[in-house]
Amino acid sequence: MSKKESKTEFKKTPQHIAIIMDGNGRWAKARGLPRVAGHRAGAESLRRVLRAAVDFGVKILTVYAFSTENWKRPAQEVNALLGLFERAIDNELDELRDAGVSFRHIGRTQGLPARLLDKIGHAQEATQDNERLILNIAFNYGGRAEIVDAVRKIVAEGIPVEQIDDRAIAQHLYTGGLPDPDLIIRTGGDMRTSNFLIWQSAYAELYVTPVFWPDFDGDDLRKALVAFQGRERRFGGLKKPT
Repeated sequence: MSKKESKTEFKKTPQHIAIIMDGNGRWAKARGLPRVAGHRAGAESLRRVLRAAVDFGVKILTVYAFSTENWKRPAQEVNALLGLFERAIDNELDELRDAGVSFRHIGRTQGLPARLLDKIGHAQEATQDNERLILNIAFNYGGRAEIVDAVRKIVAEGIPVEQIDDRAIAQHLYTGGLPDPDLIIRTGGDMRTSNFLIWQSAYAELYVTPVFWPDFDGDDLRKALVAFQGRERRFGGLKKPT
């Protein structure tokens, strides 16, 4: 790691960064390649960015890998994405464990193949004691679905109506127990959050780059962190308490 990429470069490093990894299909189309080639390249980009996040001292990285709406894509593409996730767990688990990364899946398990669920469970168990960085993979994830599932849990637990507040809902989200993201990065240039971390992103800073996800790397992450240095965060009109 070069000196300029050191985490000491930043006066304030986001504790939790979330990324909407967009542009795989457009990246592939621009090169005359099938969409699945863009997804494969995107998996390589995630490996680079994860290493950079560890170097920069980020504690939580949440990435939007597969939405609940992605099931509507052609079956060939969906199957390719499921296979990529499965192979990524197989290929990266040892490195994640050695790097001190805790792997977590956030999203619905319904509809995911049993073999993939077994691999997810194994990866979570194998890395659960790691504390250097938490990697949340949002797979079969939707922000509205997450809130619905949180409400269902609250009802199932019989929590009295008068005890249901912001904190109760937050605790029942997939990210329960984790701080909300400080910074949300979207690659590919689109100016929307696409049903990602709807509740948790209420006061997150947004950073949008035209760079397609397969081209996004550690230097691009550094640029996002540099931009974050100039943000004056406000919560309902008030500065973030120190």
